[in-house]
Amino acid sequence: MPDIAINGAQLYYEDTGAGSTGEAIVFSHGLLWSLEMFRPQMDHLRERYRCIGYDHRGQGRSGDVEVRSIGMESLFQDAAGLIEHLELGRVHFAGLSMGGFVAMRMAARRPDLLRSLILMETSADREPAENIGRYRMMNAVARYAGLKLVADRVMPIMFGQKFLADPARASEREAWRERLMANRRSIWRAVNGVVDRDPVAPELARIDLPTLIIVGEQDVATVPEKAGRIHEAIKGSKLVRIPGAGHTSTIEQPERVNAALDEFLAALPH
Repeated sequence: MPDIAINGAQLYYEDTGAGSTGEAIVFSHGLLWSLEMFRPQMDHLRERYRCIGYDHRGQGRSGDVEVRSIGMESLFQDAAGLIEHLELGRVHFAGLSMGGFVAMRMAARRPDLLRSLILMETSADREPAENIGRYRMMNAVARYAGLKLVADRVMPIMFGQKFLADPARASEREAWRERLMANRRSIWRAVNGVVDRDPVAPELARIDLPTLIIVGEQDVATVPEKAGRIHEAIKGSKLVRIPGAGHTSTIEQPERVNAALDEFLAALPH
């Protein structure tokens, strides 16, 4: 699939082509990963929807940018630019964690580009003060020595205990650990963007779109209470808690996530 130049960055994306509904879903991934975290959802939905997954600037297969911090404003502009460049019209926009930070900004500021909003494992708040020192320390280690030295500390943040402890999923777990360690050294720029982000909570009252909020019950990075606050702030939103899932429910419990997406999307006017 191609790269495209958006706002001074080269973004990698994959496009499944037209589905039977003629509608598009754009997937915006979480920090340290790539569009691969949505592979089960894109495969599940591709017959009905045009599914577009993309890698954020400085992550996955997208190009690097020479900045100290890849901020949420840049990522928001990238997402809007991608939708406009591909002439997708109004899309269903799904964001997980960092992708959710982008998605909420899209819904509040560019509702003309969206049909609906899907938020997964995310928060409308700034990074909690108690996390910042720990994350900056791990980020410095990863920058100068690589993610291998912090992988064992990052995995319990990214995945729930059920996934981490299941012997039957050992090979799958190791594959994601390898993906984690394969991140480029410059990933520190994206981490800074998450740690330094401004809260988007004051903008939530402006969101007037059908909204699905998904959170894993074992999520320790953005705990379920944060999803509850988003649910309370977005009028008419639907909240789904996924048992046995942590911060990466699309991988940990793909069937449950897919079922929630199916139910939500089927209830929307086409």
